[in-house]
Amino acid sequence: MTGSPRNDWLLVGGGLSMAAAVLHLACIAGGPGWYRALGAGDRMARMVEAGRLGPLVVTVAIAAVLAAFGAYAWSGAGVLPRLPFLRPVLIAITSFYMVRGFALFAPSMMRRPDLSPAFLLWSSAIVLGLGLVHLAGIWRGWSALQGVS
Repeated sequence: MTGSPRNDWLLVGGGLSMAAAVLHLACIAGGPGWYRALGAGDRMARMVEAGRLGPLVVTVAIAAVLAAFGAYAWSGAGVLPRLPFLRPVLIAITSFYMVRGFALFAPSMMRRPDLSPAFLLWSSAIVLGLGLVHLAGIWRGWSALQGVS
């Protein structure tokens, strides 16, 4: 733990990133129905049904990235030891979430037949919310996030 005051925004952001990581891992345990229900698309679900390794690898990789995002947020929150390059990494994580959240408005996303409009809407709203929580955490803790990396 660090000596700086706790940043509740990043604490929540880290928890949400960790929850998203666990949810991705639950898809693996839940099988093709979970992939479909959580918006991965029918193609991905059919690959799971066929026993292909691709969905497993992709889902584990996404879960690992989300867990790393959570760890960085918790480090910024002051509940984990300071991780290297904390402030620039948190800025990158926040930027990723914000760009993905606004992807709903990208014409290329609207032309993806594997993603339903409902999935695009709710997933974009959730990820944009994550980005805003992280942004609030960076704003609140800007000076505390500076330091030797």
